[in-house]
Amino acid sequence: MLAFLSITKSLADESRLRILMALEGRELCVCQITELLGLAPSTVSKHMSILTQARLVENRKDGRWRYYRLAGDEATAEVLDAIGWVRSYLPKTDIIRQDADKLEKILAIDPKALCRAQS
Repeated sequence: MLAFLSITKSLADESRLRILMALEGRELCVCQITELLGLAPSTVSKHMSILTQARLVENRKDGRWRYYRLAGDEATAEVLDAIGWVRSYLPKTDIIRQDADKLEKILAIDPKALCRAQS
């Protein structure tokens, strides 16, 4: 029950849903996510913490940078089902299509340069 509640609470925010869709098929650093959403780094970190606690995303640290990706195949059935549900419904929305276009431009920028520019 606790895992289910954690997952559903984490999905109850537009920014977190946008993050999940942005992570589809890729890994992003916090700076890239911050640039995409136009939010303060501390706000993005809070969102990432909530998604990590729900086990919807995994992360790794590389020097000063932290990178996030969707939970992999080893995740629980609840997590995989939640990610699948989000994937099946959200790509049709305007904001997700706009994010995809914006993310394409963000991905053309060196992540470390982007992070330095935000500091």
